[in-house]
Amino acid sequence: MGETVDVDVATLQRRIRVRFRHPAVLAQAMVHRSYLNEASQAGIESNERLEFLGDAALGCIVARWLFQRYPNVDEGRLTELRAHLVKGDTLAIIAERLDLGSFLLLGRGEDSTGGRRRPLNLARTFESLIGAMYLDRGFERTERFVLRALEPELTGLGGGDLRTDAKSRLQHRAQHLFGAPPRYRIVAAEGPDHAKVFTVEAVAGERSLGSGQGRSKRLAEKLAAEQALALLDREFGPSDG
Repeated sequence: MGETVDVDVATLQRRIRVRFRHPAVLAQAMVHRSYLNEASQAGIESNERLEFLGDAALGCIVARWLFQRYPNVDEGRLTELRAHLVKGDTLAIIAERLDLGSFLLLGRGEDSTGGRRRPLNLARTFESLIGAMYLDRGFERTERFVLRALEPELTGLGGGDLRTDAKSRLQHRAQHLFGAPPRYRIVAAEGPDHAKVFTVEAVAGERSLGSGQGRSKRLAEKLAAEQALALLDREFGPSDG
């Protein structure tokens, strides 16, 4: 796993409530690639390989939970629920709850431009943490951690309704009303690379249903979907589904 890196693994283990047999594996999960060029130690690796492993383990754990929790739900709906739970925005929220950003090792440039709070960094760090835990503690312990970390999101699914997911709701509504899912069109991307603001339109055919602005394309799409749903409610009445 490379050389030992300077991460407060004792505090991090208390935060995640999991003790590692090999703390260096946990420390590795906190190494962002931007740190490598500035690290004084030779042989340090980023967390990207652990991220790859964690992404696969997370998908398996969530799929297994959904399969057992919803025995009468078909494969398509299970796939939609899994995507809702493992998407980057969700993982970033979970990483924020665990305060993983404060443990990240970042290059000075990445740190100074808000890298500790950047959703993409947080989501990837959470996946790296899962990969490290899977290597060090095995599947069953990792599964218990993941289900505990995702408990608010899992509870929020209820009977499998994704009404809180504006993009999913708009997709179903547009398919019903127009016979096709909506498209998301980037109208503008303004500002420096580290602080861009995106403006996105939700489009059905050639008609703009709503627009949104955000620091990420995903957030802008979500806000555009919410505006589009409000427009469709005014024109066609509230959806029953």
